[in-house]
Amino acid sequence: MYWTNFLHFYQPWGQQEDIMEAIVTQSYRPILNGVKKNKKIRLTFNINGVLLELFDKYRYRDLIDILRKLGKEGRVEFTSSSKYHAFLPFMEKKEIIRQIQINDETNKFYLGEGYKPQGFFPPEMAYKKELVPILEDLGFKWIILDEIACGGEPGHVDYKKVYKIKDSNLLVFFRERRLSNLIMSAVVRSEETLKEAMKDDLKSGRYLVTAMDVETFGHHRPGLEKMLFDVLAAPEFKLIQISDITKHYKDYEEVSPVKSTWASSIEDIKNGIQFLSWNDSQNIIHKFQWDFLNMVLGEFYKVSVDISGYPILRDKIDAVLASDSFWWASAKPWWSLEMIEVGAWRLLETIKAIPNISKDKVDRARDFYTKIISTAFNWQRTGRIRQMMKEQKSILRIPFKDRTIGKAGAEKGVYHAFIDMMKKLEREVAKKREYEKAILWRDSIYKLQNKLDIYDTINAIDLLRVEISHKEIEKTIEKYKDKYRQIRGGQPEQRGT
Repeated sequence: MYWTNFLHFYQPWGQQEDIMEAIVTQSYRPILNGVKKNKKIRLTFNINGVLLELFDKYRYRDLIDILRKLGKEGRVEFTSSSKYHAFLPFMEKKEIIRQIQINDETNKFYLGEGYKPQGFFPPEMAYKKELVPILEDLGFKWIILDEIACGGEPGHVDYKKVYKIKDSNLLVFFRERRLSNLIMSAVVRSEETLKEAMKDDLKSGRYLVTAMDVETFGHHRPGLEKMLFDVLAAPEFKLIQISDITKHYKDYEEVSPVKSTWASSIEDIKNGIQFLSWNDSQNIIHKFQWDFLNMVLGEFYKVSVDISGYPILRDKIDAVLASDSFWWASAKPWWSLEMIEVGAWRLLETIKAIPNISKDKVDRARDFYTKIISTAFNWQRTGRIRQMMKEQKSILRIPFKDRTIGKAGAEKGVYHAFIDMMKKLEREVAKKREYEKAILWRDSIYKLQNKLDIYDTINAIDLLRVEISHKEIEKTIEKYKDKYRQIRGGQPEQRGT
């Protein structure tokens, strides 16, 4: 089975030295040294140019050397992206082009001849169709998106086909959400559990695309970096890079991806709020941030490119386009007063650096800064942030019982199918005297029955999908659904039993 694994490296411009030290020690250095040692590994990396500059600034030049060597040897292919992790769906065309061009200039400088990207990674896998002609004009061959972009919900991608975006020559490769999340969440922690999660896939002739933030391994989840190399070493997988997929699969299909990110849910897309974390119409801080940014850009565009300080000013503008401060102001659930303040302060400092800017404009900018910070402090002081987070969790954490039986009809069968499969697993492992596993399934059944599964980091449903093949799960679900279809009458009122 062909497996292409995409890893995304990023830290924001100005990241503090102590935080960088922790991430390098816990994640970047172990990962890169591991790839360097294992000659079998072939991976696709995105590393934003700003992070390479941080490596240089904080003297982690050994990491740059490893990346350059891996690229030169062809063991890692690099994608392009936006240098400062700008959220591209909200950027003007000229700023999108510039973010890509300065990213490529920076990466080429540090990574040398090994940096020759064919593919493009939009930060957050944030996609809108207007990106396609821009990427084609810049010479890219493909883009990577989450599978939810294919039809607006997971499960529509045929991983025996290569997809081409309609009315273009740009290919699109879709990240498989389920397996990516199983690995990132540490549900899959070994070669054996990965193979269990892919029982039906291993001999299917399909390819696999997983994509993850590399900081997950070691930094966010200590110890998970060791598991990554165990999994990558599994002999059942032939590791290839994304650009190699077309060498092995020749059946093409056209597709029109929908607006989305790799965090979008089906409901987000249906409700048209797939970019909520960066621009929430109900979030006044987001409005202040975007109005402030647009004001700064408007004043900057009036500046002549011939003035002596233009290059320095242009660099400041590039950096303030970073998406981090918007994301951390979303409060659904991400929130950081520090990151909100840093973003607003940089905008204020940038507009003050514009030659001959009027006092009125600086005062207006300072007013934006004050409104952003005072509102953020007020939200935190009054408990509004906790309430917003609580409301968001109540939306995200709907008990499995409510999501199935609560919908009535054949969906009742889904609930009873999963309960039946868990009971079966409980009996099987008990016979083998694997009592800890038996207790796990017993407790999982109890939680589902009593709507307590919302408190689990990893839902029992995801654990079951690791143990039982996808084909068997779907077969069981359909069997139970059929029972409910057969007893359901043609009117809303149901017969007594």
